Amino acid sequence: MDSVEYTAMDDSLGDSPKTTPRELVHFVTQQTRFALINNVLQHPKQLPSMYELEELNPSVSEATVYKHMQKLIDAGIVREVALDDDQRRQGYPWKFYSLTEEGREFLDAHNLLAAEETLQQIYDTIANKPEKMIKYENVPRPDGA
Repeated sequence: MDSVEYTAMDDSLGDSPKTTPRELVHFVTQQTRFALINNVLQHPKQLPSMYELEELNPSVSEATVYKHMQKLIDAGIVREVALDDDQRRQGYPWKFYSLTEEGREFLDAHNLLAAEETLQQIYDTIANKPEKMIKYENVPRPDGA
């Protein structure tokens, strides 16, 4: 797997548009980004909205959560998935975040998915979720995401 190159558009990964697997492991395991990846994995549908990600990271500003999600998207680890116009409901999220197939394969190959089941069990035990978060957990998600 080390001979595979991953395209990353994030300048912090170096001047080259090609990033080595080692650099990408370092990139995804940065504390905030790795927490966000874990949040995606632990979500009941593995499709959290930005609001849910922000709620799960109360010590991180909304702007920082957004910035790191964009970096993960640019690196090809995460993708944004949107509901079709006819499925959107006013006052509810319509954009969600999931791992890309390539991102999942990369994380798995580097043993970064080992705790996926445990993360989901921990998520189920979160107490005192805001009512809005519970409501958002239950909104429709895009099909086939």
